[in-house]
Amino acid sequence: MIVEVFPVGPLQVNCVVLGCPVSRKAVVIDPGADLELIEEALRKHDLSVEMILNTHGHFDHIGANAGLKKSTGAPLLIHQADVKLLQMASMQASTYGLTVENSPLPDTELLGGEVLQFGEQSLEVIHTPGHSPGCVCFYREGLLVSGDTLFAGSVGRTDLPGGDHQQLLNSIRQKLAGLPSQTKVLPGHGPLTTIDHELKHNPYMAG
Repeated sequence: MIVEVFPVGPLQVNCVVLGCPVSRKAVVIDPGADLELIEEALRKHDLSVEMILNTHGHFDHIGANAGLKKSTGAPLLIHQADVKLLQMASMQASTYGLTVENSPLPDTELLGGEVLQFGEQSLEVIHTPGHSPGCVCFYREGLLVSGDTLFAGSVGRTDLPGGDHQQLLNSIRQKLAGLPSQTKVLPGHGPLTTIDHELKHNPYMAG
């Protein structure tokens, strides 16, 4: 599978492009900003966007939803519990002195448990509430896109509206800690890691 991870926007969100090398179909996960960088990554691998996926609805992860949807015509998918955040992006960003375009509403509302197909590749949707009510991770054997649920050595903050620290810990310990230890983790911010490394070094994974 083609995997491109690169930071976008002032908060350095890890945008993830996953592509099928056979069909050249792709998903873009968390297009937070910098549409031109995302489009450049797609052109580099000659990929067409099958789906735009959000791990959650916070403004720094969805800022380029509108532009990417307009340029590709691809459907937008997000968990139903975070749909209301999509059209609050501009207001959220303004509290940090930033400007972000509100996102269009999703074409499909996720619940968790779905398997999303793009070409010969697929991703399982894992609902991991805690950072926000509608946080999800995207998983396939060997790879987890964890959004702001799990970071290298840490976890997402839970002091924003809808956050719940105990719920986040439950999500991580019950749904992520049991994944194969060699699974590579692509978090929403910061360096890449593995489940094995987090089990050994991340205090939030224990318990």
